[in-house]
Amino acid sequence: MKKNKPKYNQIIEAAVEVIAENGYHASQVAKIAGKAGVADGTIYLYFKNKEDILVSVFEEKMGQFIEKIANAIRDKNNAVEKLYTLIEMHFRQLSEDHHLAVVTQLELRQSDKELRLKINHALKPYLAVIDDIIKEGIEEKVFRDNLNIPLVRQMIFGTMDEIVTNWVMKEQKYDLTSQTPDAHAFITDGLSLKMS
Repeated sequence: MKKNKPKYNQIIEAAVEVIAENGYHASQVAKIAGKAGVADGTIYLYFKNKEDILVSVFEEKMGQFIEKIANAIRDKNNAVEKLYTLIEMHFRQLSEDHHLAVVTQLELRQSDKELRLKINHALKPYLAVIDDIIKEGIEEKVFRDNLNIPLVRQMIFGTMDEIVTNWVMKEQKYDLTSQTPDAHAFITDGLSLKMS
């Protein structure tokens, strides 16, 4: 499988850096190859084109991202704790990888519709994790039972996404993970039974 080969991973890592520093449109395959330390032609052994590289970057990184979050929430006792951990991990992982944050928050949004559809497909497992936390909170009777789950999921993801985008736009001048308690409180207050 190509994904287990070291050069594949080198190209993925190089692509994140090159795209973050130059923007997707100005990131030629040759620049990515140079950063990865491989010949231009080597890239085409692993990827069809530059668009395929961007989608693969997102799939690979999102896969790792989701796996880390799923592992972290597994040992939490309830939906409220799981949601806190999800928010914290979301912020931490992006704050620890500046280039990835720029790519996910800025460059992916400038892509065409077809590319965005592929990226949205890669995002589905993450949205399913959020859905599971919402459902668990309803079952535990800590969240209201009349919640519109797809809407709530959009609100949770959208809130985290906007907080990270703002942090990237402000050139990471503050600690992103310190936003976790307020973001968590805002979301859980809106979902809790006390509000109904």
